[in-house]
Amino acid sequence: MKKFVMAALGGTLAGAIATTQVAGPLLAQENSANAGVYQQLDLFGDIFERIRSQYVEEVEPSELIEAAIDGMLTSLDPHSSYLSPDDAAAMQVQTRGEFGGLGIEVTQEEGFIKVVSPIDGTPAAEAGIEAGDFITHVDGDSMLGFTLDEAVDRMRGPVGSEIIITVVREGEAEPFDVPIVRDTIELQAVRARTQGETVVLRITTFNDKTTPNLISKLNEEVETLGGMDNVNGFVLDLRNNPGGLLTQAIRVSDAFLEKGEIVSTRGRELVDGDRFNATPGDLAEGKPIVVLINGGSASASEIVAGALQDHRRAIVVGTKSFGKGSVQTVMPLRGEGAMRLTTARYYTPSGRSIQSLGVSPNIVVEQPRRSPTTEEEDEPASAVGQRSEADLRGSLNNDSLSEDEIRQIEEDREKAEAAAALREEDYQLAYAIDILKGLNALGPEN
Repeated sequence: MKKFVMAALGGTLAGAIATTQVAGPLLAQENSANAGVYQQLDLFGDIFERIRSQYVEEVEPSELIEAAIDGMLTSLDPHSSYLSPDDAAAMQVQTRGEFGGLGIEVTQEEGFIKVVSPIDGTPAAEAGIEAGDFITHVDGDSMLGFTLDEAVDRMRGPVGSEIIITVVREGEAEPFDVPIVRDTIELQAVRARTQGETVVLRITTFNDKTTPNLISKLNEEVETLGGMDNVNGFVLDLRNNPGGLLTQAIRVSDAFLEKGEIVSTRGRELVDGDRFNATPGDLAEGKPIVVLINGGSASASEIVAGALQDHRRAIVVGTKSFGKGSVQTVMPLRGEGAMRLTTARYYTPSGRSIQSLGVSPNIVVEQPRRSPTTEEEDEPASAVGQRSEADLRGSLNNDSLSEDEIRQIEEDREKAEAAAALREEDYQLAYAIDILKGLNALGPEN
């Protein structure tokens, strides 16, 4: 018994010694790290005072503090930043679907301002700004060295005023200037139209209006075609859609999915992760869907495309998307400002992260660049001298068809010619519609 007690005491003593030997250095390291942080804060205070008292011009102390905060955040990644009270208010207006500016979504890449996408129907889109363009100068001033927020501030201004931006574009030998007149941007989140028997739904952004607009526009177009039985499918056009609210991306995905995971988010800690699942109900009632994406499709657009692709609910067509796979949380701060901080990465239902990789389409279809045309453009060779059996003198009539059958053939020919015309206007969209036609042609007979 004495031996047992002594062994126990010996174990306790050894444990206490081991704890002192391990915990002691760790505690010292932590104290040393804290001391280093406090020394750097003291250094910041010294620099702040030197600038305030000795800089060649008088500076506003609050602006120095805001610049320091913004510099700390922008050093993390291109999407984290400080929002001044004015910027925070502008962001709230933007998520409601109306704001002032050029109508252009930008990011920062290796110090340069890069266009994610122009927004449909805005001054930037009408001026010909394209996804992937680099903005090097604003009104002749170089943007190199500016933070993203500073560059955006330079592009803002009174409605009706003109701004000249200098653009570097892949495929163009020299930079070129683009004049744009600033305007109030009223986002129409969803635009819809029918193309033959196909309903085309163009989603331009993900704000508070997106899902309600999607539902109403889809129902209107289906009703125009005389009901869902007359619809051969849907095209969900997400090209040049820079994203927006995560909640709206989830709701749009849910609108076309009956069940399963839509997206998951993972933060630094396990408890910060979350999963979002679809609820029963398919707005398209099982009709086939083609999703169009390109290099200007980012963030929320990629969540929708990835979810529908992973669940094999849609065929994704176009070119690789932008590759923004992170989630930003806007956190209110004292003084009515806010902090936009990257807090998580998101993953598609199959567990893929699209960060820097993007969503790869099932079928890669490039959009041909429009070439300049002249008023005296030559007639296509296919249309010159083209003849058929019906043009030959004395050809036999086709007496095996009724008038109704002949009328149906002519209507089908007109639809085919309209599809050919659409290829000249929007090749990717025409390709998507052809896919839906093919899927319906292979469907079961009624």
